[in-house]
Amino acid sequence: MYYAAVACRVLLALVFAASAVSKARSRSAFSAFEAALRAMRLVPSGHVRRTARLVVAAEAALPVLLAVPATVTAGLLLAAALLAGFTASIAVTLRRGAVVPCPCFGAAAAPLGVRHLVRNTLLAAAALTALAAVHRPPPDGGAQAAALLLAVGAGALAATAAATLDDLAALFAPSR
Repeated sequence: MYYAAVACRVLLALVFAASAVSKARSRSAFSAFEAALRAMRLVPSGHVRRTARLVVAAEAALPVLLAVPATVTAGLLLAAALLAGFTASIAVTLRRGAVVPCPCFGAAAAPLGVRHLVRNTLLAAAALTALAAVHRPPPDGGAQAAALLLAVGAGALAATAAATLDDLAALFAPSR
């Protein structure tokens, strides 16, 4: 369970780092994120910019929180809470029938859809999995370094898939 928790922490840290960087990399990227939030109509218009800043700040803080042993629990709780909020926001937006570009990793052409709900649900499950094992010590044995490297690699690979979900969906979509 220890190595699964490590993989989940790496996954979440990289996903939230990519998300924060993609939104904060330029004024136009942040403006596109704000525009998507505004189009979702979940936050009063006077609070969209503040909400966008808080989301980016929380996403930027998560990799650090997940890396520092003393703050891992807080980081996993914050990740789970953010993912629950994102999932609920997407569900409400979809239920309203609004077509909004996915603001998850900055500006995107792909609209929010069921795949974003599934991705966020799986990421929340990763946060809860890691939370369940956060205080377990690493197992004794000679394969610790190899197992740790494998867990980090698995987390990084899963993060790449999560962050490029829309690109992967477009790549494997049936030809028209």
